[in-house]
Amino acid sequence: MVQLDLFPTDVRLRCIDPTHNKRRFYSLSIQPTLFGEWALVREWGRLGSAGRVRTDRYASAGQAIDALCALTRAKQRRGYSA
Repeated sequence: MVQLDLFPTDVRLRCIDPTHNKRRFYSLSIQPTLFGEWALVREWGRLGSAGRVRTDRYASAGQAIDALCALTRAKQRRGYSA
């Protein structure tokens, strides 16, 4: 698949603002499932903690990559950076 080589499949973002005591992370990764689907795994929380995990399944890698890019843009608008 050429598309997986062109688009990121693993993104790690951080938001650190000492004036507001914010130290957060947001991690996104795309992984194949055992059933031929693609999973977008999201992890988030405070830096230094285990955080929370959510897995969303998609029928194709392209759909998962589109969702990853949309979530990355949304988090960057909220102050997260790579």
